[in-house]
Amino acid sequence: MAGGGGGGYSDFDGTGRYKVSVGGGRRAASGSVSSAASAKSTATVGRNLNRFSTFVKSGGEAFILGEVPAALRPSETYGVTMGPEGPQWSDNPRPFRCTIEEPTKQTKFKGIKTYISYKLTPSLTNAPVYRRYKHFDWLHNRLLHKFPVVSVPHLPEKQATGRFEDDFIEKRRRRLILWMEHMTSHPVLSQYTGFQHFLTCSDDRAWKQGKRRSERDELVGANSFLTIHTPSEQQDLQRVEERVDLFKAFSKRLDDSVLQLSNVAADLCRKHAGGFRKEFQKLGNAFSSISQAFEMDQPHLAVSLNRAISITGRTYEAIGELFAQQPKNDLFHMLDMLSLYQGLLSNFPDIIHVQKGAFAKVKDSQRMSDEGKMDQEQVDGIKQRCRVVGFALQAEMNHFHKRRIIDFKHMMQSYLQEQILFYQRISQHLEQTLYLYDTL
Repeated sequence: MAGGGGGGYSDFDGTGRYKVSVGGGRRAASGSVSSAASAKSTATVGRNLNRFSTFVKSGGEAFILGEVPAALRPSETYGVTMGPEGPQWSDNPRPFRCTIEEPTKQTKFKGIKTYISYKLTPSLTNAPVYRRYKHFDWLHNRLLHKFPVVSVPHLPEKQATGRFEDDFIEKRRRRLILWMEHMTSHPVLSQYTGFQHFLTCSDDRAWKQGKRRSERDELVGANSFLTIHTPSEQQDLQRVEERVDLFKAFSKRLDDSVLQLSNVAADLCRKHAGGFRKEFQKLGNAFSSISQAFEMDQPHLAVSLNRAISITGRTYEAIGELFAQQPKNDLFHMLDMLSLYQGLLSNFPDIIHVQKGAFAKVKDSQRMSDEGKMDQEQVDGIKQRCRVVGFALQAEMNHFHKRRIIDFKHMMQSYLQEQILFYQRISQHLEQTLYLYDTL
């Protein structure tokens, strides 16, 4: 496997440090090696003192230090290839889509337990399956455990109260659709056997058995890096680190900008339903009041004019209602997409931390080699495993850029199209009302 092995086993010596053994398990005969060679054979690379860091918890440290058993043979592989923009995930050979429809309220235990069921229809089988939110939640947790360098999209937020209100159900359905689109479009996540099981299993017994298999999966955390096949091209680790730093700065800026736009859009939604609606209703009522006042002067009553002014009042009240309903057509969908990207972007600091930890171990091992305390073979093993992490992170960065361009283009096009239709409807109302005065 390209990029998966190297460095042999590592043993924890009880002092907070790993001993990196010489690859191949070679043993030197007693008394036949110099003290310098003996020192090299027992050289250690320090473990992170913070055992709660992402680098440690994700398994990144264990993989880089060669703790992953070489005998473990992955039953699944995810390829990285070199593309025009650098490393990229190999495409899913069986691409597919999945629809989410018909959220329906269901009960169990004779009505004691109530939940919402969603109909999922993957193009892989065109056979529907029904899943609850807790099933989505189970899958999401498996994905987080399985892929430490993949930005797994966040699920729509949970809600303690109002879970069965129509607005909440519709909002969750929209956001689950976006979540599913990102899952099926991701070359790695879409191939995960647990995800395939989630989408295709319709038998209750088989569903439970498949869940248990996923939960017993050994290729998680540190072991998951064994499933990544990297290209033969060599990359300078310093240049990789520079590229990661650029992406880190970019993602932080984008995260701030997404939050800013999300806050503005949410505030605009509130204004549409509140302030804008009320202001147009006030204007409409004021016009209606003028019409009613005119009707009091019977000797000089201008019936057509009064009618036109009265209709003008109703027109502005209708425009107020148009404003109140408009967010469902544009701003809600924008907020859905921004929420998805807030989740994706929030994953990257931890993912980058895994790579940064790997870089640090490479530098530590090289320093020890320069001091004559570690064999170059051991250093090369650490570099090779860092290379695997680096290729995976760059592939994930490039996938994020690819999806970002698609998603934000679609988001902006949809918003502007809906805005044009919205103001066209308002214009039509106003033109029809103006015509009443032109024909007096």
